[in-house]
Amino acid sequence: MNKPSPLPSERRSFLTRLNAGAASLTAMAVGGIAMAQQKSSPAITHFEPARHEKDDWFDQLPGKHRLVFDSTAHEGVADGILFANNFIRVNQADYGLPSKDLAVVLVVRHRATPFGFNDAMWAKYGTVIAKRAKMEDPKTKMAPKINIFNNADYVELLSSRSTIDGLTKQGVQLAVCGVSTRGYATAIAQSVDGNVDTIFNELAANLVANARVVPAGIVAVARAQERGYSLVTV
Repeated sequence: MNKPSPLPSERRSFLTRLNAGAASLTAMAVGGIAMAQQKSSPAITHFEPARHEKDDWFDQLPGKHRLVFDSTAHEGVADGILFANNFIRVNQADYGLPSKDLAVVLVVRHRATPFGFNDAMWAKYGTVIAKRAKMEDPKTKMAPKINIFNNADYVELLSSRSTIDGLTKQGVQLAVCGVSTRGYATAIAQSVDGNVDTIFNELAANLVANARVVPAGIVAVARAQERGYSLVTV
């Protein structure tokens, strides 16, 4: 059998150059795709939330640990008081940390908002407040005339283990929703033919101890987490 004749050197050289050129074109195409992908992919950056002066009070609370409770109804207020009390008690008993080493905030918003108001406001506007908050006095089954979460006679009934004052004396802070407070002020104004702004200011001036009106409870919940508070929804 005849052996195939070897390729002429010129043909071998041409095919070598052709293959090398194809490989270069392929490499260039792949490189171009990679560069395009790199250009189209945005650089990964670390998110840093914006800081606002009106939220600085979160950082002004002393504490080695930070915890925020988000409550939207009276059941949540009861659980918030109970769990905050447990948090403080266990940190003291098992970690040797006094309450001053714990920054704890209870946000009251939506139907939980009026439990940031003192007894004077409940005595004056309790009927309207209770209707909007969908809450009744567990003893009388009528609209409460006091802030029941701040009265020792209701601690067992509400399973809260402590009153709001009992917690605030240990440094717990309340953030009262401003948006919701205005909603209550509006309902009260309609009921008594009063001025919304006047009643809003009255409610804001009659809060329980260690409480402040914040622009909105939901915003306070977000800002607290941005400043290192762990969230418990109750």
